[in-house]
Amino acid sequence: MLWKLALGGMKSRLKDYIVLFSGLTISAAIFYMFQSLASNPEFLKANSTLSMIVYIFYFGSVLLAIITLVYILYANSFLLTMRQRTYAMFMMLGAKSGKIAQLIFIETVAVGLLATIVGTAIGVGLTSVISKVLVAQMDITITHFSPWSTAAAIVTAIFFLALFAITAIYNAGKLVRTPVLQLLNQDKTPTRLKRNTFMWGIEVVAGLILLAIGYWSMAHLNTLQLLGIGIALVTIVLGSYFVFDAFFLMIIQLLRRNTNFRLHGLHSFTLGQLSFRIRDFTRLLSMVSIVFALALGAITVGLGFHDTIQTMTNQVSPYDLILHDPTSTQKEKARQIEPTSTTTYQYKVDSKAVYFSAGEFDKAPYRENEQRQNKDGSYSAKLTKLTGATMLQSPDSYSGTLSSLVTSSASGAPIKVLSAAAFAQQAGQTHTVTLYTVKDFMASKDKIKPLATADDAQQTAAAKGKTNDSLGLNQKYVVYTLYNSMMSGFEFMGLFLGIAFLAMLASCLMFKILSSAASDALRYQMLAKIGTRRGWLKKSIRQEIGTLFLLPGVLGIIHVLFGLQMFKVTNLLPAPYKNIWLPFLIFLVLYVLYYFITVQLYSGIVLQDAQGEEFQRGE
Repeated sequence: MLWKLALGGMKSRLKDYIVLFSGLTISAAIFYMFQSLASNPEFLKANSTLSMIVYIFYFGSVLLAIITLVYILYANSFLLTMRQRTYAMFMMLGAKSGKIAQLIFIETVAVGLLATIVGTAIGVGLTSVISKVLVAQMDITITHFSPWSTAAAIVTAIFFLALFAITAIYNAGKLVRTPVLQLLNQDKTPTRLKRNTFMWGIEVVAGLILLAIGYWSMAHLNTLQLLGIGIALVTIVLGSYFVFDAFFLMIIQLLRRNTNFRLHGLHSFTLGQLSFRIRDFTRLLSMVSIVFALALGAITVGLGFHDTIQTMTNQVSPYDLILHDPTSTQKEKARQIEPTSTTTYQYKVDSKAVYFSAGEFDKAPYRENEQRQNKDGSYSAKLTKLTGATMLQSPDSYSGTLSSLVTSSASGAPIKVLSAAAFAQQAGQTHTVTLYTVKDFMASKDKIKPLATADDAQQTAAAKGKTNDSLGLNQKYVVYTLYNSMMSGFEFMGLFLGIAFLAMLASCLMFKILSSAASDALRYQMLAKIGTRRGWLKKSIRQEIGTLFLLPGVLGIIHVLFGLQMFKVTNLLPAPYKNIWLPFLIFLVLYVLYYFITVQLYSGIVLQDAQGEEFQRGE
């Protein structure tokens, strides 16, 4: 009988349950996606040069668990709100409290179990799709990674089922202790905004101090190590809640006291909507600001590592391709990459040394990137040009530089720079080395790859046991492959988690707003019946939802700007703020897109009359 009542209740509120179930499913999917990385230390160690990466992901798991906990509590509160009138009717008809508690437990656990199973399956699919797309699009190499993780599935199942069981027991206890009349009218009772001014001020100050401590710990992570991450984890979460709990209330109170603003259009109604369930919004916005920062920060760091790979590659050598004794076929393929400059040097090799002509360097100076350390500890490269005359003045200073141009078979031999006349008279086997530059190495790297790898293999075969390390490091594609293998793991994790947190952010904010649409519809219908124009109603909706999107976005951006200090002080990202506008622009475009989708869905629910037909009033 209880199962029939539970299923009947779900069927009667099917649309609301679909909204709830969708949010819980996405939450479980995102949690699984993160756990598939966090529970795989072999993957983290194999794809990162940072020794603390495993512990960082453990802390990240804790933070995600806190966020998920808040979301589950909200979701179950919404579930109780949907059914509390029905439960009250059962109690009025004589149902025992124990049976009502069992009914609540069955509904809550049933929804949670189904959402966890479906969410885990979706999480496996999303993990597979996202990983394949990132690996294919960003030319990265990932090892020890599999979309399916038994450990992640077990952790997800235990975590969600435990949360649903605990919240079901809490909801049941709360409901049976609440008077029936209060249950019937609770969704019509607004939250009181009256608060103690002194405690309000204490909360504002406490929130700002906690945020300052969290930002300071991230800026001193190289000193605090793991302790700094723990401090930031606790203080920023609590600080965000305190700031929103006080700041949001302050904004509403100030706007309500401004008569000109309050009486303009439907501003008074919009402020009333925002204040109606202020406590729920406070918890929601605090959580969303954290998720916003995680998502935007992860995408920013991921793209930052992508830019760092290119920057470090370009700093090694100004030449994009080096060919030793190229054949006619190699020269033809090299022309297909459309080089912007081509420089060829000759050198002679005998049993004693390797000889270069100073005259060729006078005609076409050799370009070299000189590494310099900046004041902030980062490194940059300055392009210098070496002429033959300069080399003749101090030939020993440039022997190491020129060794990168010599074939591997002659590596280790002394290098001498001769005048043009002396070089012409010098005996020995003549070789050539051709240096190419292109307009955009990253755009041409796929065409450069076969030429660079073939030349590297040719030099290895000709070396007969000898190696020339400087040669490999001056072949730009070889350097790119080296840096890409070192940092692609971080790049992958940043973008992967950014997408995951963005989906979590969207589900939390969107489904929370939509969950209150059914009760809000009555107030919009009343406004329409008394003659309020449809255009004004739409404007009020845009303003209300826009506020809910804007506030956590602003605080989330502040979190990111301070959080990037972690990567700067640890030298993990030499320039974390470089080109920061790009990830911000990408994320904000997606964020605004979610805003418009939410506005459309919410408007479709609240702007309907009792028969489900849209209002036909003019704009």
